[in-house]
Amino acid sequence: MAETKDWGMLAEFDTPKDIYHACEAIRDEGFKHWDAHTPFPVHGLEGAMGLRPSKVPWIALAGMIFGATVGFTLQWWSMAVEYPGIIAGKPFFSWPAFVPVTFELGVLFASFGTVFGMLAINKLPTFHHPLFNSERFKGHSDDKFYVSIESRDPLFDKKKTKKMLKQLGATHIEVVAEEA
Repeated sequence: MAETKDWGMLAEFDTPKDIYHACEAIRDEGFKHWDAHTPFPVHGLEGAMGLRPSKVPWIALAGMIFGATVGFTLQWWSMAVEYPGIIAGKPFFSWPAFVPVTFELGVLFASFGTVFGMLAINKLPTFHHPLFNSERFKGHSDDKFYVSIESRDPLFDKKKTKKMLKQLGATHIEVVAEEA
C-alpha cells in the first residue's frame, strides 16, 4: 500500500448562502491556497473568494493583435515587396483588400490564445486530484457545496482550521489524503 500524506481539508455546506458566507470568512482569515466547489454557478462567489479578474482576455487580445499583424504583414510583404504586380490597375499596397484576411487571422489567433491561455492558467489537463479520493466529494456536481483548504497554506493547522470550518456552518469536515 502506498504512503499517504494530508493534502488538506474538505468542508461540506448545504446551501449557496452558507458557502458564500464561508468563502468570505476564509478570505478574511487570509488563506491563500483554497477553493470552492459548487454544482452550479453561485452569483458573486468570485468576489466573496477575493479572486482577481482573469488574465484570459489579455491573452486573447495579445493573440488577436499578433494574428492581425502577421496577416497584414504577410499580405503587404507578398503583394508589395516580394511579388509586386499590377492587378486591375490597383497600387501594390492596396490595404482594403487585406482586411478580410487580417480580421480572420486576428480571430483565429485570439481563439487559440483563449483556449491555450485558459488551459495553462487552470493547470489543465489534470488527470487526478486528491479530492477525488473523497467519497463525499462526489456530491459536488449534484447538490452539495464544498470548500477545500490545502495543507500547504501557511495558515493551515488541522485543529484550528477544522474549528473555524465548524463555526462557519460546515455539516461535514474531513481530512483529504494524497499519495506521497
